[in-house]
Amino acid sequence: MNGVEGFMYPNEVELVWSILIVLYPYITGLVAGAFILASLERVFRVEAVKPTYRLALLTALSFLLVAPLPLQLHLGHPERSPEMYFTPHSTSAMAMFGYVYLWYLMAVLVFEIWLDYRREIVLLWQSSRGLKRWIYWIMTLGSSNISERSLHIDERVGWIVTLVGIPSAFLLHGYVGFIFGSIKANPWWSSPMMPVVFIFSAMVSGIACVMVLYMAVTKLRRKKIDMRCVDTIAMYLFYTFIIDFSLEMLDLVHRIYEADESFRSLNFMVHTKLYFSHIVIQIFLGTLAPLVLLAVTQVTTLPEAARKRCYALAGTLTLIGIFAMRWNVVIGGQLFSKSFAGYTSYKVSLVTREGLLVSIALILLPLGILWVLVKLLPPWPEETGPHAAAAD
Repeated sequence: MNGVEGFMYPNEVELVWSILIVLYPYITGLVAGAFILASLERVFRVEAVKPTYRLALLTALSFLLVAPLPLQLHLGHPERSPEMYFTPHSTSAMAMFGYVYLWYLMAVLVFEIWLDYRREIVLLWQSSRGLKRWIYWIMTLGSSNISERSLHIDERVGWIVTLVGIPSAFLLHGYVGFIFGSIKANPWWSSPMMPVVFIFSAMVSGIACVMVLYMAVTKLRRKKIDMRCVDTIAMYLFYTFIIDFSLEMLDLVHRIYEADESFRSLNFMVHTKLYFSHIVIQIFLGTLAPLVLLAVTQVTTLPEAARKRCYALAGTLTLIGIFAMRWNVVIGGQLFSKSFAGYTSYKVSLVTREGLLVSIALILLPLGILWVLVKLLPPWPEETGPHAAAAD
């Protein structure tokens, strides 16, 4: 049997997890990374990234609202999802996701956004008319006190919430890596490095996402990009990316050194079925290319226009590379047989519940939600002041 390539048992032919399960860790990673970027200003007082603070929070919320949808579409019975709350299963990592998700959504992210925007919400409620007035009235939650003392309390409580939110963000995405890393039967996934790699790759993707969004939205608003802000974000992205890449290389070196019975099969798969997605897209286009672009901006003095192009291209390639990494982990881990004797293939269908069109819609949906949130709660300082509220 060991000399036969291409043989798979009948129960190994179909992949259990599809592209929707690729989207799930990708989206949660964007959430965690965007929140970590926001915490740089709130907790660590990195004033340079302040222009992106509120945008990062709204971005995290937009993607977090969509995060459970890939799982529910994959399961096929979304009406059963509340059962995880009514019949808790403490020994199931997947079941505990519901509590982690609810904690991070309501107790951390929504609460922090409300505290940060409470003054603007009250001013907008007082100055708006019609339906928007009712919406802002609901958002005040009955709290219209915006005295100096009250706002100072909001600031202190918000700082504590952000501080609690940092490990919560790590927990939200780290447990996804924990699920994969704890599957001992699959050598592609079974690694103690998996949760750590997932966390750092999440930070990389979230920071890159906010950087690209900030530059794109500022351009659409015909405003001047704060280069000090973008330069600082790119610096953090570069150093975080180096750590993430180093961890992945450490895991690779360990696998090569260990060279157990699965190594030949995994090595064959990387050089054949996953060559394009792993070597070309993830490593060269999604890792080495953005690292080189970011390194150039860090060690040389480029003109402002050149830096903008480097940052936009590096951020976009980073997002593609992290998606490829999620693809290679989820899909790649299912392409070989448990006996290491054969391999299968995966083709994404176009118009099905777990097809390409649905996946594209799930990626675009958070951007639509973000557009609505930005309209309701402008993240730009010049549009949330008392004069802006009065003019609305």
